[in-house]
Amino acid sequence: MSDSKKTFLCISNYFKGSAFLISLKKAGNTVFLITTEKLRESPWPFEFIDEVFYMPGQDLDWDLETLLFGVAGIMKTTYIDAIVALDDYDVEKATFLRENLRIPGMGQTTGRYFRDKLAMRMKAQSAGVLVPAFSAILNDTEINNFADNVPPPWVLKPRSEASAHGIIKIYDKESLWQNIHELGDNRVRYLVEQFRPGDVYHADSLNLEGKTLFCTVSRYLATPMEISQGGGIFRSANVPYGSEDEKNINEANKKVMRAFGMKSSAAHTEFIKGKEDGEIYFLETSSRVGGAHLAEMVEAATDINLWAEWAKIEDAIAKGMKYKLPKVKKGYAGIVLTLSKFKDPDLSSFDDPEVFLKVPLDYHAGIIVSSDNHARVRELLDNYAERLTRDFSTVAHQEKIKKFH
Repeated sequence: MSDSKKTFLCISNYFKGSAFLISLKKAGNTVFLITTEKLRESPWPFEFIDEVFYMPGQDLDWDLETLLFGVAGIMKTTYIDAIVALDDYDVEKATFLRENLRIPGMGQTTGRYFRDKLAMRMKAQSAGVLVPAFSAILNDTEINNFADNVPPPWVLKPRSEASAHGIIKIYDKESLWQNIHELGDNRVRYLVEQFRPGDVYHADSLNLEGKTLFCTVSRYLATPMEISQGGGIFRSANVPYGSEDEKNINEANKKVMRAFGMKSSAAHTEFIKGKEDGEIYFLETSSRVGGAHLAEMVEAATDINLWAEWAKIEDAIAKGMKYKLPKVKKGYAGIVLTLSKFKDPDLSSFDDPEVFLKVPLDYHAGIIVSSDNHARVRELLDNYAERLTRDFSTVAHQEKIKKFH
């Protein structure tokens, strides 16, 4: 008989995952949160969290030894049953803690497949999943070999950034070397890859004991890379059920999850459908719920709240119980989101009955729509994108846009 109350330690560098924390607490558990000092004033659901611990620094600045000693201090009086990373940047921290404190869950080797873009590509390729041509930029001969044999354009991208931030597009060998020299010792943290034009899709899934229980396939109508490098309107919508795209991406996603050793978690995985050949290429994955309010979009289409269901999966595993996915609706939804010149934009004129949510984010204007009709969702997104561009949009400099959370 499993204990009905477990202790979960959740880690998040960003303000996100409230539904996850609430769901864990409602299941009768003790919930601890470790976040950054800078988020002390954020509206966390404090009544559903037993204790919050604050770390100095943000993103990759946390001192792992301080983190380890802090968590070991908690463990003197409280046994921790599970550690959960709520954001990409927290995956290494969680795997590091699990390895050191011998707590069950994803370890550092598997964790790398969900954070390190070089490890991802090598693993996907060895599992027979198509990936764009790529190379590490560690060995000069290997780099020259890549540049001489793979037609440009190429992209130089960080191995472990959680977004399109930091990606550099390159058109010739001379520029490639110039950029590599500018990186200096930091080149170890980058890879080079052939840029393949095409449509970018994302598969948002829930996985349990190595099986994909739920997956919604959507297409970016403007990609995160385009937004982070040129500003503009972020849009995405789920694709028609039973379509070739849905079937092919579902299949590719299952292959990736199996190859990467995904056991139980939410996952957000991106693919590109090559413009020239129509093939599905793997781009990247992460063991978390997608950012940019994609979770709310998925919920608008399917009635499945990815955060809450992921929490229920973690709860069931910790307690040795069975998890059952709720009934999935087969509807359609889309999101349109832009940086806004107003802190709190007045979106009252967007009043169609299909409006599911107006995104509550300072200096952003965003709307999620849902309908039983795929064409209607796309029509509204086009219309709203035009109106938002005209009345609200602004462009931030690239370095200011870290992530669309």
